[in-house]
Amino acid sequence: MSQTSSTKVREQPEKRGVLLTLAEFFSKLVRRYLPDPLAIAIILTILSVVLALTVGRSNPLDVISYWGGGFWDLLAFGMQVVLIILTGFLLAKTPVVDKLLTRLARLPKGNLSAIVLIVVLTGIASWLQWGFGLIIGTIIAQKVAANVRTLHYPLAIASAYSGFVVYGMGISATIPLLINTEGHFLQDQMGVVGLDQTVFHPVIILTTVFTLVSMPFVLALMHPKDPKKVILIDPKVLEIKKPANANAGDKSFGQRVNESPVLGIAAGLLGLTYSVIYFVGGGSIDLDSVNFLFLMLAFLLFGRPSSFITAVAEGVKTVGGVIVQYPFYAGIMAILVGSGLVVTFSEMFAAISSPLTLPLFSFLSAGAINLLVPSGGGQFAVQGPVVVEAAHAIDANVAATAMAVSVGDQWTNMLQPFFLLPVLALSKLKLTDVLGYTIMMLFYTGIIFSVSMLVYAWVMP
Repeated sequence: MSQTSSTKVREQPEKRGVLLTLAEFFSKLVRRYLPDPLAIAIILTILSVVLALTVGRSNPLDVISYWGGGFWDLLAFGMQVVLIILTGFLLAKTPVVDKLLTRLARLPKGNLSAIVLIVVLTGIASWLQWGFGLIIGTIIAQKVAANVRTLHYPLAIASAYSGFVVYGMGISATIPLLINTEGHFLQDQMGVVGLDQTVFHPVIILTTVFTLVSMPFVLALMHPKDPKKVILIDPKVLEIKKPANANAGDKSFGQRVNESPVLGIAAGLLGLTYSVIYFVGGGSIDLDSVNFLFLMLAFLLFGRPSSFITAVAEGVKTVGGVIVQYPFYAGIMAILVGSGLVVTFSEMFAAISSPLTLPLFSFLSAGAINLLVPSGGGQFAVQGPVVVEAAHAIDANVAATAMAVSVGDQWTNMLQPFFLLPVLALSKLKLTDVLGYTIMMLFYTGIIFSVSMLVYAWVMP
């Protein structure tokens, strides 16, 4: 009788919560209808052309000229993005950091504690340097998934990417760093805005903390209840192919030099010394200085040039999609700017705003524009003048309005697949495997950030 009873229990329909049901719905939706990221970039290009012709009423030949003329406009910034991802990858792959991550990955004993560790660690790392956070979050998610053998691997990777959502409120965020730099392109309109008014403002700090603390519990509710639906990590994903080394006695002089830790340590110490001189001398924290610092730290911690270059060869695989797709997004941005669409869309929000709601609408419009232009710096170059002028026109706080653009830019990355490219390359998953979960985080963090922007505008003078 007990066997019959247990059989009946197993045959009972699975009890699922609302969040799990919605997550599975969006996962099925994106698996069926969402194309690959490169196809999305091309589709967005076509959509931008159509909008420029209809809403912007631009001449067709002009639109094509905007696109072709702007296709290579963001090469320098694109290279900075590639280096942020690559240097973050290199530092995450150094023996010291890798051992630390391996130890941390052994701490969780269940799915909830695993998701908490992944989200919080990724969030902290992204707040410090978003490229580092993007890569280290993926690596810790893989290590935790290998340790906790009940954890749904796609949800683990989605949790890591969800932790990335706070990077726009961190010390490596492009917009806060830009407006904190002497001589930035909007200084005449808004002056230099200190980090104490943006990333270090109490409202922004509390928003970051609350987001990272609460998200794991929401993500845990989306974990599949049925063990048959749980996808475990393939151990092959964590395997690192190491080049075959010759025997010590067979090594040439050149090989011994390549494997000498002296060179890497010397380069690292030289670079770190310069960084100290630069920052002590009043140098600003910008993308170049952060990339330089992380690159030199990687040299120092790898030591051996041979180990460093092996990690580079592995790391460049994560940035291939960025290299190919960024010119398309530069072309999209050129269409939006040349046709006046960005100004049109932003002015629509400004027209219905008050000093209290302008940061909120700037946040929402930035989130919408980020779907077409996934670049905080590039986006602010075209949206910044509009929101700053709107702030002056209705006497809204300029710092809060500008920071709202940064928050909006980070927010819709939960839907925009651009920054997911290195994560997918490293995790060996497809976009459709994780986007259902990150879309749910888009809705959840959208509520948090919207409330935060209203409070931020209210407390700012």
